Amino acid sequence: MTFSSQTIKQQKAMSDREIALMQMKIDQGILLAQERLVERSRLFHSTLVVARNGKVVELMPEEL
Repeated sequence: MTFSSQTIKQQKAMSDREIALMQMKIDQGILLAQERLVERSRLFHSTLVVARNGKVVELMPEEL
């Protein structure tokens, strides 16, 4: 897909409100993915590998 210089000039920058809304949606999506990962780990009785205090550790979901 190619854009002409006129098309690019017509695009507007996002407002602060739009940026905040997008960031909120991204944060909600990350939290939802994290919750689903922990739930899946519980369901399959598996561990999660996370970084804590600069070290990589393996934890059971109940430890989070």
